[in-house]
Amino acid sequence: MGDPRKIAVIGAGHVGSHVAMGLLAQDLCGRLVLLDIDEAKARAQADDLQDAAVLAPGGARVWAGDYRDLADAGFAVVCAGSLLVCEDRLQELSASLEVMDQIIPGLRGCGFGGVLLVITNPVDLTARYLSERLGLPWGRVLGSGTTLDSCRLVRELSRRTGTPPAAIRGFVVGEHGDSQVPLWSGVTAEGLPLRELAARDPRWKALDREETAEAVRRAGWEILCGKGSTEFGIGAAAGEIIRAVQRDTGRVLPVSVPMKNGVFASLPCALGKNGAERVAEPEMLPEERERFEASCRRLEEIWNQTVEGRKP
Repeated sequence: MGDPRKIAVIGAGHVGSHVAMGLLAQDLCGRLVLLDIDEAKARAQADDLQDAAVLAPGGARVWAGDYRDLADAGFAVVCAGSLLVCEDRLQELSASLEVMDQIIPGLRGCGFGGVLLVITNPVDLTARYLSERLGLPWGRVLGSGTTLDSCRLVRELSRRTGTPPAAIRGFVVGEHGDSQVPLWSGVTAEGLPLRELAARDPRWKALDREETAEAVRRAGWEILCGKGSTEFGIGAAAGEIIRAVQRDTGRVLPVSVPMKNGVFASLPCALGKNGAERVAEPEMLPEERERFEASCRRLEEIWNQTVEGRKP
C-alpha cells in the first residue's frame, strides 16, 4: 500500500494547503508532497509549509513534486477543482470532471496503490468518477462525504442547547449537499437520546429540528459567502479520516463509499488500514430511510445526466 506517513495533496489552493497544514500539525506525515497545475504556487505553499514543519511535532519534509512521487505514497488527497463555486454543489460537476480528467493519467501511470481521499466537490460524484476510472479496490477510494456535515450538526446542536460539542454524537448521511439527511434517531448528548433529552432539558425540548437541519445544510455556503472559501473544517475532517486509516483504529466516520448500485453516498464506515473496511449502517426510522434513498436517487440522476456517455 505504500508508506502510510507519505502523503500527496493534489491541488494546493485554500483547501489543499489547509489539509496539508492539518496533517503537519497532527503529526500524520513524515513526507508531504504538493502537486498543482500552478507549479510556482505549489512550490510557494510547500516552502511555507516547510517553515511550519520546523516547529511541528514530527518535523516532516515538505516539497512540491509530481506524480512520480506518488509511487510509494500511502495516501493521496484530491483537492484540485475548478474556479466554479455554486450553492448547489452538483452544479459544479462538469467543471470538476474536467479537472479530474487532467489528473487521472498521472494517477494511473505512477503506480499509486494507497488510499485515495477525494474532497473536490461534488464529492460523492467526483469520488465515484475517480473510482470507476482508476479501478482501485472497494474502500480504497473514499470521499470526505458528510464527515464535515456531521461536525456542523454537532456545532449547531451545541450552539442551540448549550451542550459541549464533545458530549454530542450524531451523523448526517447521504449526499454532501442539499439532499443530505441528519439521522435524528441516532443523535445523543451525554449518552442520552433526543426523547430523554427533551424530557429533561427545556433547551432540547425547544429544539427546532427542521431549522437546525437547514442551518447545517447551508453552513458551507454561508462560510464561503462570508470569507471566500471553506478550509479549516474540511482540513480537520481530512486529518481525522487519514488518522483512522493510517493507525488502523476502526473509527466510524460518515465517508462517501459505493452503495450496492454503484452510487457513492455517505454512511458511517469503520475505517482501517485498507481504507473503508466496512459500512457500519445505522438503524434508520422509515422516514429517514426514505430520505436517504431519495438522496441516492438524486445522485444517480445527476450521474446519468452528466457522466454516462462521457469518454473515459
